[in-house]
Amino acid sequence: MASLPRRSSMKAAEHFSQSYAEARAKFLAAATDAGLDLTPHWHPLLGSEGERLAMDVLRQGPKAAEKLLIISSACHGVEGFAGSGIQTYLLREPQWMQAVADSGVAVLYIHALNPHGFSWWRRVTQEGVDLNRNFHDFHQPLPHNAGYEEIASALLPPHWPPRPADEAVLADYAARHGEAGLQAAVSGGQYSHELGLFYGGRAPTWSQQTLRHVLEEQGAGVKELAWIDLHTGLGPSGHGERIFTGHEDPASLARARHWWGEAVTSLTDGSSSSAPLVGLMWQVAAQVCPQARYTGIALEYGTLPLAQMFEALRADHWLAAHPEAPSDLARSIKQQIRDAFYVDTDPWKQALQEQALEAGLQALKGLNE
Repeated sequence: MASLPRRSSMKAAEHFSQSYAEARAKFLAAATDAGLDLTPHWHPLLGSEGERLAMDVLRQGPKAAEKLLIISSACHGVEGFAGSGIQTYLLREPQWMQAVADSGVAVLYIHALNPHGFSWWRRVTQEGVDLNRNFHDFHQPLPHNAGYEEIASALLPPHWPPRPADEAVLADYAARHGEAGLQAAVSGGQYSHELGLFYGGRAPTWSQQTLRHVLEEQGAGVKELAWIDLHTGLGPSGHGERIFTGHEDPASLARARHWWGEAVTSLTDGSSSSAPLVGLMWQVAAQVCPQARYTGIALEYGTLPLAQMFEALRADHWLAAHPEAPSDLARSIKQQIRDAFYVDTDPWKQALQEQALEAGLQALKGLNE
């Protein structure tokens, strides 16, 4: 057996960044060094540093490949600090690059699905929408989240920080419905509070429409489509949970577990750290590429305990609704939201890289079985 190519000598931290602009520059440099051409889909607004924003698309492998693996980042803007670092790492990892070349599979890197949120350190898009709750037929009635309605005023009170009475409302809901019930009410998706958490919108966002265009262009003729969507925020710090993203039919779930291991979790059977969700992004694959058999996971890396992550989200949404907030409080909240989705330490970044490489190699193998 031939020996594996030498692993990259770059330290994990060198692939990660402190801003969207830096992250995009590193991704573009890695693409250039790999001899790959990048296609930017320009966003209509500017970033926090006055920089241009883009959903960047990079294809590696045969143009006419019938097998395609998507690796995407920053569906939830601020989570792009981790996802972009992983994508840049893969482009500079000799073992990965050789495996892709040998596989005959085309790999599509979609860098910054939500570049506006990435740049401005927000989880939502410029429309205030959670992109992973935005994939609906908006001509049809939208889902109703009664649990969110019950606790909405306590989640985002008119003052910050919340008062004991606000927290008591949430504690009471958890006592009656369980912690999992509270998580589902908060994060499952809601369509009535435009400034609220996990708002799914009332129309397709720019990111949703642009992603559809990308898949229409890149997915034509594909017969086997795999997708690894990179996320952060849930689970033990540094652990990459592999959450099944597909129709819950036995064959699809079994295939995902054959590729990525029996530890692949499901949103519907209670095995995932995530609550059941609505309006999920992966559905666009079947809509745009109906000819392709789809197999996918969200690779969800843990950061902080769930309660701290939700507190950071609440604070960030409160700040967006109160631009008159004192500057010291605003700076504290922005740092809090980034820290909730990006652990800026070398061991955490190294763990992310290793798990992403393993999942990517498993996807290449699965596509060729």
